[in-house]
Amino acid sequence: MSKINPNKLLISSDFYSVQGEGISTGVPSYFIRLGLCNLTCGMSNRFLKALINEKELADGEIFKGDLELEGKATWTCDSTSQWAWRGEDKDFQYLIDRWKEQDIYDDVKNGTIHLIWTGGEPTIKGHQEAITNFLTYWYEQDNSIKPYSEIETNGTVEIGDNLFEHLHQINSSPKLTNSGMTEKQRIKPEAIKRIMEHSNYQFKFVISNEEDVQEIFRDFIVPFSIPLANVVCMPGLDSQTDFHERTQFVLEMAKKYKFRGLTRLHISAWDKTLNV
Repeated sequence: MSKINPNKLLISSDFYSVQGEGISTGVPSYFIRLGLCNLTCGMSNRFLKALINEKELADGEIFKGDLELEGKATWTCDSTSQWAWRGEDKDFQYLIDRWKEQDIYDDVKNGTIHLIWTGGEPTIKGHQEAITNFLTYWYEQDNSIKPYSEIETNGTVEIGDNLFEHLHQINSSPKLTNSGMTEKQRIKPEAIKRIMEHSNYQFKFVISNEEDVQEIFRDFIVPFSIPLANVVCMPGLDSQTDFHERTQFVLEMAKKYKFRGLTRLHISAWDKTLNV
């Protein structure tokens, strides 16, 4: 994994949009997508390295990894084209200037527009240091800031104290067997317990069938005593095909198992108006 400079932000993309998943669905948000990830869902490390050496995916390009092709996974990470290729070190002032250019600075600094730290995996140690250093830098520029920071993580890296105190919401999306990742790779007890120490967290799962739901209870909810009020499930889909049927399935599972069921806003019938 490439070394991350803690005095810059390794940004693959950043944009103003609306949160399309989880408990903040519909909230105006500014997404900061950071490069690199510690998991390769749907792919082996060997496959990803070969892919990087052979070609560069178009931005947003969807493909099937070797684990999915071999039936060892049912999906492949749909943001690989971002975190595996598109990461550029940006000075801390870059984001502040971007917000001012878009005339949203005041709304970002007072928390009306949420900051979404995503990836890749934004809790990789170097990213944690960089985000913390950025927020410190920003406060030194403007000590009136009161931003609302959400972080989106796969829940496999323990969040350190320095970043933890800056976060207003933790959105964790643990991976299931259908990712092709081993149990050792995708379930890190100390990282999960750390998330649950926060006052505002959710565990967000993408489900395709009832077996996925049973796995969630077996591997996460029961062993870690996760309250159902902090569990969100959404349909497993990447296009509008079967959108309504898959959403209805999730809502039926929510009624049966008592977690919160949501759709995926950015794949809805009006997803062309969004960029989430």
